[in-house]
Amino acid sequence: MAAGQKVWLRPMTVEDTERIVAWRNKDFVRKNFIYQEPFTKEGHLSWIRNQVETGHVVQFIICLSDGRQIGSVYFRDIDREKGTAEYGIFIGEEDALGCGYGTEAARQALACAFTELKLQRVFLRFLADNIGALKSYGHVGFRLTKKRGHVMTKQGEREVRFMEIDRCAWLAGREQSE
Repeated sequence: MAAGQKVWLRPMTVEDTERIVAWRNKDFVRKNFIYQEPFTKEGHLSWIRNQVETGHVVQFIICLSDGRQIGSVYFRDIDREKGTAEYGIFIGEEDALGCGYGTEAARQALACAFTELKLQRVFLRFLADNIGALKSYGHVGFRLTKKRGHVMTKQGEREVRFMEIDRCAWLAGREQSE
């Protein structure tokens, strides 16, 4: 972890299962996900076995500088031939929302995506009424695409928006901030 950073990322392990299940089942987390069904320990262990261990997913735990764990960030559906993946994040501790932790975690995750995973493009989907997510994603360089969709959630039909960032835009953004 570099000096001055609020958060650092560590790889998710099987030992994180109970915490992740608890976080994802919190109402304030679940309402912002497209997939809103309750999480189970068995389902998460299957995710690890079938997605993480096979390399289709890379997932991290977001930790504060004092070691407190507050959420998770991940890349799913990694296509190593095309150099693409879908990005996802959630903060599972309510008192950690709105503190900039998600934005900083996204910066670190994108650095991993473009340098270590050698991805060329990262995209994401989010529920359009999640204004905090839109702002956070924009701060790290994601740009809205023209693509839109709708999903049925427990709250009814909701609009889905799409964003993406490519390696060149990420590099340009890093150079501007240095």
